[in-house]
Amino acid sequence: MTRSQFEELVHETLHALPAFFRRRLQNVLIIVQDAPDPEIARELGDDLLGLYHGTPLTERSVFHERLEPDIIYIYQKNIESLADSEEEVRRQVRITVIHEIGHYFGLDEAQLEILESYAHPD
Repeated sequence: MTRSQFEELVHETLHALPAFFRRRLQNVLIIVQDAPDPEIARELGDDLLGLYHGTPLTERSVFHERLEPDIIYIYQKNIESLADSEEEVRRQVRITVIHEIGHYFGLDEAQLEILESYAHPD
């Protein structure tokens, strides 16, 4: 899959989010990379599918002013390595993007599981 096609899957996932979440995503940059940088891979594993870097909304205060955007990384080659088909890539992109957005909102792992069920209702 080309980078452009993969990025379109990420965009489709964002567009499909409920308006409640879309409206609250502010100052968040989503970057697609092939795989994690070597330093991140050493620390968190080279099989990461995505990574949220920032301060979750639940940890911010009225005094929290962040000039730099929060960043969500989505790792294309790692996702593709898990998939046997384009549909499986599409499914895993949805799961990964929603999972990382959940971290932005400060959701815990149990809450993320519920949110991920939205990503693949089958």
